[in-house]
Amino acid sequence: MKVAIYGQYYQNSTEPIIKDIFLFFKNNNVEMVIEENFLKMLHEKQLVKKEYQTFSSSTSLDDSFDMLISIGGDGTILRAATLVRNSGVPILGINAGRLGFLATVPKESIDNFLQFVIDKNYTISERTLLSLACDPKNDAIEENLNFAMNEVTVSRKDTTSMITVDTYLNDEYLNSYWADGLIISTPTGSTGYSLSCGGPILTPNVESLVITPIAPHNLNARPLVIPNNTEIKLRVSGREDQYLVSLDSRIASVKNDSVLTITKTDFKIKMVEIPGETFLKTLRNKLLWGEDKRN
Repeated sequence: MKVAIYGQYYQNSTEPIIKDIFLFFKNNNVEMVIEENFLKMLHEKQLVKKEYQTFSSSTSLDDSFDMLISIGGDGTILRAATLVRNSGVPILGINAGRLGFLATVPKESIDNFLQFVIDKNYTISERTLLSLACDPKNDAIEENLNFAMNEVTVSRKDTTSMITVDTYLNDEYLNSYWADGLIISTPTGSTGYSLSCGGPILTPNVESLVITPIAPHNLNARPLVIPNNTEIKLRVSGREDQYLVSLDSRIASVKNDSVLTITKTDFKIKMVEIPGETFLKTLRNKLLWGEDKRN
C-alpha cells in the first residue's frame, strides 16, 4: 500500500498524532510519500529523522497512490485538495483539533480507523468543485488553481459600503444583491461560510449549489438552491475600484464590472469515508442534534 501524507503542525495536539500515524504505517509496511514542506517541518521539529520520498504537486500523484492522508482540520483538507486536483487520489482527513465536517477521523482512535484503511474497508464520497473565470483576465486568479471545494465568494474590499452583485443564471437575470458580498457554495461548503450566513445544509451527494447573500440590505434576498450544472455570472460594482474574490482560502482583487463566470468543474475530489464516521453522524455531533438541553 502507498499513501501520500500532508499536514499542518499544531504544537499541542499534532505531535502524538503524527507519531501514531508514522508508527502504524511503518508497522504495516505502508509506503509513505510526504509533502515536501511538511517533511521539512517534521525534520526541523525532530519528529521524523528518516528521509522519505516527497511530492509537491498533483503531477507527482498518480494511480499508484491509494490515498492522501491529511493531518489537521477542514482547512488543511481544502489545501490538500489543491495538491490532489484532478489526480483522482482520495483524501482521508485526520482531525487534529476541533470536530470538522471534512476531517472526521478522531485523534483518539487513529489506529482503529487506519486499520480500516489497511483492510480497504471504506467508501468514497465524491465532492463537487467550482471553477472561476474572469473577463477581462485576472492574473491573480491562477489558471491551474481556479477551483474551490467549499465556495467562491465576492465581497467588499477597502470600504464599509455595500457592493452590488448583478447575478445571472444561464444568462438569465436573477437579481442584484446589495450586500457585503455573495457566496456560491457547493454541498461541501454548505456547512461552512454559507451556513454562518443563513444558508441551508446540503448533504454531500446532492447535485445542487447554494447562492447565499452576506448581510444583504434588501432583506427579501434569501439563499437560493440551484442545479449544479447552472452557469453563474456575476458583475460587481461599488464605491471602490476593486472588490475581493475568494476561492476557499485563496483571495484575489478584481476590478469593478469584471464578469465572473462560475461553473462546476469536470472533475471531483474523492473523500474517504470510514465506517461509522458518516456525514450525518458528524452533523449530529457538530450541531448537537438529538440532545436535550432543556435541563
